[in-house]
Amino acid sequence: MLEITDLAVSYGAIAALHGVSLKVDQGDIVTLIGANGAGKTTLLRTISGLVKPKTGEIRYNGEVIRNVAAHEVVKRGLAHVPEGRMIFANLTVLENLKMGAYLQKDRAVFERELQYVFEIFPRLKERLKQVAGTLSGGEQQMLAIGRALMSKPKFLMLDEPSLGIAPLLVKLIFEKILEINRQQGITILLVEQNANLALQVSRYAYVLETGRITLQDTSAQLRQNPDVKRAYLGG
Repeated sequence: MLEITDLAVSYGAIAALHGVSLKVDQGDIVTLIGANGAGKTTLLRTISGLVKPKTGEIRYNGEVIRNVAAHEVVKRGLAHVPEGRMIFANLTVLENLKMGAYLQKDRAVFERELQYVFEIFPRLKERLKQVAGTLSGGEQQMLAIGRALMSKPKFLMLDEPSLGIAPLLVKLIFEKILEINRQQGITILLVEQNANLALQVSRYAYVLETGRITLQDTSAQLRQNPDVKRAYLGG
């Protein structure tokens, strides 16, 4: 569904990604683990059309999307939940969800997606009129994912969904990620520093270090890899 080949990205003279190649099959959950500054966020922003690559190719459903504008990428069914959530803090929960559905012209589809978001995250329904900036970190993450789901995506990219969230809610968020994948068949690319959790929910994984893919394997195999254990799993 997504295939990236030899992707290189630079910020001025600073190279952020060096010839990155990876693929995500339809219906899969694939995770990308790595330390801070490895280039994980840059990769997602490049796929989304927010950052332009220097070289390389990005194919989504067989179509080259390397130079496609970000809003057009969303139209194709690819949604991005950014690091730090980036909700509209001064808007209500409902207004944030409406922003996620800005491309949706069919009222019935909007209502159906809204009800699904409420099924997945009942807490959002309870706080519908609450200003988003007053939610807890975990609730804001639920809102960020819910906002992305309102665009009716086929492919969902999640950037550090566990960041700054209480451990109990982290567990809930990851359970919901699995649920979204299984119930809706939405393909997921997950960027996560919590390698333990990420490797538990994904089928395949890549390790990104200083802008390069250094390891790739099934998640089960990487969990047993001595280097991964030492660097990311506290083993």
